[in-house]
Amino acid sequence: MFATLLGGLPRPPLPDRATADALVGAVVEAQATAGLEPVTDGGWWGDRPALEAWRATAALANHAVKQVLSGPLSMGEDDTLVAAAALNRIVRDLADAGCPLVEIHEPAIGRIGPDPSGWDRFARAHDRLTEGVAGIHLSLAITGGSADASGIPTLVGLPYASLAVDLIAGPDNWRLVRATPGTRGIVCGALSPLAGSDDGPETLVWAAAYAASGDGRGPDRVGLATASSLARLPWATAIAKLERLGAAARLAALPAEALRAALDPRAIDSRSAALGSADRPAR
Repeated sequence: MFATLLGGLPRPPLPDRATADALVGAVVEAQATAGLEPVTDGGWWGDRPALEAWRATAALANHAVKQVLSGPLSMGEDDTLVAAAALNRIVRDLADAGCPLVEIHEPAIGRIGPDPSGWDRFARAHDRLTEGVAGIHLSLAITGGSADASGIPTLVGLPYASLAVDLIAGPDNWRLVRATPGTRGIVCGALSPLAGSDDGPETLVWAAAYAASGDGRGPDRVGLATASSLARLPWATAIAKLERLGAAARLAALPAEALRAALDPRAIDSRSAALGSADRPAR
């Protein structure tokens, strides 16, 4: 079981004169300290080309580094096939450079709705993006809302090794999770990006277990993540969320009995909790 970030992080509390290298180094260290892997640059390289950004982040990290790219529908280009072809070249270059994972973010999925022509356009763009790509793990991230049920066959049919889904803004994405073959990975975006949310481990652990149970997927093909970007939060709040996320992933990997002892019993067995036969573990 692993944990990772979907989206960006806020600016670290460094001096105004801090370089981009220092900012990225701080966000990489924060993720690694919380137990997240793969790590990202947190969105702090600005407009640096993707290959250059990945190499620079990898040079600052002792962990696997993924590169995040906006998908062809979410880039705002008029011709999505042209955008997809450009992304295909970038992904190939990243694969050749040794990048282990590229995450394609498509928040625009939530705007397609039940329109068949919209899903056909989406499929053609992503077929072009993934054409001939080998030697790298490609993941499609759906954040900011739910994919319409009519689009599930399209999404399942695309050649992505895993899907990362926002389960907070898009709870109906559970339908997509259940429809995805067990041979593919699922990253459960189950940690809220909102300040003041309940970030206890029980919901996160349940999400991981439920995703692992589908079609024999198992925990080795499941990860936990933030539902979307934490960039709008204060730094300390974002870091606390990363720590909760990493802790939940470690709990989810425990054997059943150890996991049961570590969680709030009311989240597992309401009868024993109500009768007072189980104590709530200290936070």
